[in-house]
Amino acid sequence: MKTKGNKNTKVNIVTLGCSKNQVDSEVLLTQLRGNGIHAVHESAEDDARVVVINTCGFIDNAKQESIDTILRYVDAKEEGIVDKVYVTGCLSERYKDDLEKEIPDVDAWFGTRDLSRLLKQFKADYKQELVGERILTNPGHYAYLKISEGCDRPCSFCAIPLMRGKHVSRPIEELVLEAKNLARQGTKELLLIAQDSTYYGLDLYKKRNLADLLKHLSDVEGIDWIRLHYAFPTGFPLDVLDVMAERPNICNYLDIPLQHASTRMLQLMRRGTTREKTEELLQTIRSKVPGIAIRTTLIAGHAGETEEDFQEMLDFVEKSRFDRLGVFTYSHEENTHAYSLKDNVPAVVKQERADEIMELQQSISLELNHEKIGKTFKVLIDRKEGGEFIGRTEYDSPEVDNEVIIDASKNYLRMGDFVKVKITSSTEFDLMGDVVE
Repeated sequence: MKTKGNKNTKVNIVTLGCSKNQVDSEVLLTQLRGNGIHAVHESAEDDARVVVINTCGFIDNAKQESIDTILRYVDAKEEGIVDKVYVTGCLSERYKDDLEKEIPDVDAWFGTRDLSRLLKQFKADYKQELVGERILTNPGHYAYLKISEGCDRPCSFCAIPLMRGKHVSRPIEELVLEAKNLARQGTKELLLIAQDSTYYGLDLYKKRNLADLLKHLSDVEGIDWIRLHYAFPTGFPLDVLDVMAERPNICNYLDIPLQHASTRMLQLMRRGTTREKTEELLQTIRSKVPGIAIRTTLIAGHAGETEEDFQEMLDFVEKSRFDRLGVFTYSHEENTHAYSLKDNVPAVVKQERADEIMELQQSISLELNHEKIGKTFKVLIDRKEGGEFIGRTEYDSPEVDNEVIIDASKNYLRMGDFVKVKITSSTEFDLMGDVVE
């Protein structure tokens, strides 16, 4: 199929899964357009003759969504609506051999590090001059910045190393260049992502170098907020907290997935820590960066989790009073260490435990949000919905955290503006307020 330079052959990139996949899709989109190919992201039209599906293979629900999406486009191919269906990403990396047999109508399968090979399907070249350039698929005032790829951690439940490979840090110079390019395009907020952001630099610089990276990114003109995600707790580099406290454009926000609180379960999960060490770390974080918002994720129903283990996690959540919290139910993933254990917590019990944690967190969030009433915050405006503007404080990441709701009839605001908002009321997961001068 000759597609190079052919503006009439429309390519639709469909992205499933996490923000890391989104970045990969944006890089692909940038490369295709750089080769003169008419590429779009998640087109609302049915006029794309070629579809590239960037899949997720993290847990059962995500895998099923990816398979359903592939089958939907294979059906569209059989109906003559599309000509070619290509599949890339985590699911394809992990299950390529099986998927080729099960879904033979897919034209080609690619893994997570097959960008050059994927481009060759379009007779396109990987353009080195586009490294650090990215066409964003979300509102341009914020952008995800992937600082590394892969993971070296041995967590029992996680299949990420099977799909993403070993940890590979991106050089500071390359990341600063990308940040400058994004700032020139109007990006004001960088969301740093990785499989394990606190491991950053060990492979390149022989030390944990996240603090140094944060300093360099903080110096980029035009970047008002830098937000840190996916900080592994074991071996957490405490100098990161010093930089966070010193630099006003590094958000007082930390996404630190803890996964559990019972020491027995943390050992079973191969997390390399204990409840006591975890609580000590949280105390240190809060003392070094007063007022910091901490987001975490937990897993309910991991293989071997007892009612006692769960109650300990519940107690930990109650005492820790996280600002933000999410819960996954355990997914028994083949070829992981935990797969050798018996998946002995029934699905209904997993869900009940997850629901109980979220119910507790809901009450904590309501109390914490109520304390914000009467206070004024700097808010970044993300979008307008109906008669309301929707924004976020520095303590909130897009899509997963609290939002600030402002009556649009009282103000004229633009997407990407920073405004001061006085909070007038709150719910468990939203704040309502008025713009103040």
